[in-house]
Amino acid sequence: METELILRDIISIRSSATPADTNATKTTQEQILVEENVLKKYEDLHTQLRVNSDLPELLKEQHKKFLSDSLVYLSSNYECLDASRPWICYWILHPLSLLGVRLDDGYKSRIAQFLGKCQSSSGGFGGGPGQYPHLAPTYAAVNALVILGTEEAYKVIDRSKLYKFLKSIKQPDGSFAMHIGGEIDIRGAYCALSVASMTNIMTDELVDNTAHWIVSCQTYEGGFAGCPGLEAHGGYAFCGLAALVILNKGHLCHTQSLLRWLVQKQMRLEGGFQGRTNKLVDSCYSFWQGGAFPLIYSLLAKEGLTPKGHLFDERALQEYILICCQNLQGGLVDKPGKPRDAYHTCYSLSGLSLAQHFLNQKQVLGTYKNELASTHPLYNIRPDLARKALLYFHGLQFRSADM
Repeated sequence: METELILRDIISIRSSATPADTNATKTTQEQILVEENVLKKYEDLHTQLRVNSDLPELLKEQHKKFLSDSLVYLSSNYECLDASRPWICYWILHPLSLLGVRLDDGYKSRIAQFLGKCQSSSGGFGGGPGQYPHLAPTYAAVNALVILGTEEAYKVIDRSKLYKFLKSIKQPDGSFAMHIGGEIDIRGAYCALSVASMTNIMTDELVDNTAHWIVSCQTYEGGFAGCPGLEAHGGYAFCGLAALVILNKGHLCHTQSLLRWLVQKQMRLEGGFQGRTNKLVDSCYSFWQGGAFPLIYSLLAKEGLTPKGHLFDERALQEYILICCQNLQGGLVDKPGKPRDAYHTCYSLSGLSLAQHFLNQKQVLGTYKNELASTHPLYNIRPDLARKALLYFHGLQFRSADM
């Protein structure tokens, strides 16, 4: 790669930074601080390029060690996530799979058995053994079991009880509550449709009115809110669009305004995405915003408008992740100066994977050693693992009339 390859010209970057404001607010002050930290990272790399032209480097071995160690031991900082333990499994297993790590059968069996203990007797999965069933850990548990990819893992999922659980939280307007008596937002629709489609238990009755409810969450900005009338948000935008695509109803949303909103969320200086208007860059939106683009490509293709390349700056996104978000000891961070964690490691690497792969094209920043496996934009698991699970579950019979 050429040296200019990696960095946009530092002088022009400086000129695009947020100017000092005599009427500065906390928001603008935080933005300026982030830009200064990011610029320092880019300038440091610019100096290092004189010695090592292979930079930036994806620190694969360090990330593998951080994630593998996290399967065995987590620091006390994770204590607050006691009700999110299936998520922790997913946040660790998925990036390991993108890095090409193969777990031994013993590990796979123990993880599958643990997730089995998180499954409620009434269907669905809770945040830990004995906890109340909830759509978010249900999605995470199903994805984690699919990544494990063994028959033992697949058989953990009680599909008939899962269907009953999904029916119990389905609302008359088409939305889904996160749990019985719980909050209702667009995450619920995506999580329910994702697990239902993956395990082959999706029925017309289950998804009645859901597409129309999701479309009602699209805002004047073009993105999707958690509920009708709220602010557009990156995570909700992905959930809304992915859910519509699963339903084969993507044409119901306003694609052009969504696309305009998405591209405007990529930060000019940082290169990464923000989740909402006037918010700071955050590496997790590398997937939540970046993952929406392949889904839009599929909708445009149906109109005969297949893009020739990414509709966002994939090189700038890779720069942000590789230069600004890697902890030298392994793991990735939200933004420079923040601590590493499994969540941001998962979604940063997921976004990096999406930026590197466009249809049959590879657009890897740095050397070929930086390449990750591709990820399925609907489920955010490796396509081969998704395909294997879909074939398995679609080979099983399911009769909703018996539920």
